[in-house]
Amino acid sequence: MLQQLFGGGRPQRTAPSAPAGVLSNSYVNVTDGDVGTYNTSALVAAIIQANTGNTSFSKIWEKTVSAGQMIGWGHGSAMSAAGRPGMIWFAAMDVGTGFEDGTLRLQVSNARDTRVLFIAEYDTRALHTVTVTSMATAQPTDILGMTPLPFTNQYVKEDSKLQLFFRTSTATTTVDATDFSIPVQILQ
Repeated sequence: MLQQLFGGGRPQRTAPSAPAGVLSNSYVNVTDGDVGTYNTSALVAAIIQANTGNTSFSKIWEKTVSAGQMIGWGHGSAMSAAGRPGMIWFAAMDVGTGFEDGTLRLQVSNARDTRVLFIAEYDTRALHTVTVTSMATAQPTDILGMTPLPFTNQYVKEDSKLQLFFRTSTATTTVDATDFSIPVQILQ
């Protein structure tokens, strides 16, 4: 009876621990997308171009998580200098003419797209330089001009998906190139 009064008869609760495995910070770009639909600049640019007039978001990129992995958007921490967050950049453009800008949405989904979790949205004008000569010149190089994406604490498992959706606000003539670099945390 005394054990029950002082908690001796109940199982002890322990704090949840981080999943076991090897943790690495990395980045995904266009070529990391699912093969045949989302893994080249031309494919992603064509999807953006085809949906320029849409008022709703359109899926422009997707990566299915491999067996034995868990992946989450972002890495590092916004609260710690030691765990500096990864930096995100994105550009869709008519090379030499102008950028196709709008809102970039990061989300995760289960394998059948029946459970979708919105992670973040970005105004793409803040994710590239103003130079439209090439993807290399569109990529920011000064950390003061880059946008951080700290780890979001949302892992997705095998067969689930990392997804990018886009909605145009400022159209260019024709979207003929796109690229991005988005931080992720991989657990395997």
